[in-house]
This record gives sequence, structure tokens and C-alpha cells, in this order.
Amino acid sequence: MNETIISLDQFSADSSRKIKVLQQSSSPLILTENGRATAVVEGYEHYQRQQKSLVLLRLMIQSENNIEHDRLMPQKQVFTSLKARLEEEKENNG
Repeated sequence: MNETIISLDQFSADSSRKIKVLQQSSSPLILTENGRATAVVEGYEHYQRQQKSLVLLRLMIQSENNIEHDRLMPQKQVFTSLKARLEEEKENNG
């Protein structure tokens, strides 16, 4: 991963241009204060892709854990249960 490290002061001085560059890039910008990393700035689309990837990884880990511990159920039962839960929430919020 290619990342750029700059001070918060440098970022503040030219933030509009730097944000435009971030929107075109998948590389994050590391901001420092007093020589220490304090924040990460990245383009929103890249952030969204990263979050979706993390959700998928969590689901994969949870699935593997369920398989290891023999917590399995037929697909039809899963969808029936989910549908009932969604309908219940809809009634409670409606």
C-alpha cells in the first residue's frame, strides 16, 4: 500500500487540492502532529469499498466458526426465520 505522510499543518494549508487528489487515488494520507501519526484521510469511495470488504471478511469468519461448531441449518429455515424477524420489526416500527 502506498501512503503519503504529511503534517496536519501542510494538509490544512492546501486541503481542497489534497482532497481532490485523494478522490482519484486509493492511497491514504497519513496526517501527523508533532511528528506522530494522528489521523488517516482517504477518499470516500475507497473507504466504502474497504468497509464492505471488512463486512464480508467478518461474515466469512463467522461462517467458518459456525461450521466448526456445527451450528448449521437449512437455507430455507434461515430465510423463513429472517423473513419473520423482518416482518416483526416492520410491525414494531410501523
